[in-house]
Amino acid sequence: MKIAAVKSSVANVANAATPPVAPSHITDKKALREQARKGVGKGAVTPDYTLDRVAVCAHLNDALATELVCFLRYKRHYYTAKGIHGRFVAAEFQEHAGQELAHAEQLAERIMQLGGTPDFNPAGLAERSHAEYHDGLVLQDMIREDLIAERIAIESYRALVRFLGNEDPTTRLLVESILAMEEQHADDLVDLLESAAN
Repeated sequence: MKIAAVKSSVANVANAATPPVAPSHITDKKALREQARKGVGKGAVTPDYTLDRVAVCAHLNDALATELVCFLRYKRHYYTAKGIHGRFVAAEFQEHAGQELAHAEQLAERIMQLGGTPDFNPAGLAERSHAEYHDGLVLQDMIREDLIAERIAIESYRALVRFLGNEDPTTRLLVESILAMEEQHADDLVDLLESAAN
C-alpha cells in the first residue's frame, strides 16, 4: 500500500514537471508566418479572433458614451460644487473627470484597433450611455448621483468582462483596468458622502 502511494506521488511530480505542449499552430513557424500575412491590412485583428468584432465595438462604444457622460457630469459638478466641503469635493470631481476622459480615449483607441469607429457624436450620447447625466445643485446630491453612476459603470464593465471571456484578452484587460478605477471612484465617493454629511 505504501509503495503504491510512493509510486503515485512520484508519477504526479513527474507529470507536474513536464511542461505543457504548445499547440501545433504556434510551433509550426512556417504556418504561423503564412497565417500572419493573410489579411495584413486588419492590423491587430488576426484570423484567430473569434468574437463578433461588430458586437465588441458596439459594447465598447456604449462604454465610451458612458465615460463621456461621466466626464461631463463630473466637470459640471466640479464647477458648481459649493459649501463648506465644496473646494475639497470639487478637487475630487476634477480628478475623476480626468480619469473618465482617459478611459474614453483608451476605449476609442481599442475600437480603432478592432477595425471599428469610435462614436463621439453628441446626438444620442445620453441614450447610448449606461449612466445618466445629472446637473445637481446640492453637494450631497452631486456626490450621490456620481456614486450611482459609478455603480452602474461597475456592473456594466463586469458584464462586459464576462462577455469577452478569454476570447479577447487585450480588450478584457483594458476593461478590467477601467473597472478597477471605477471601483476606486465608488470608494472615494462613499467617503465623500460621509464627509459631506458631517
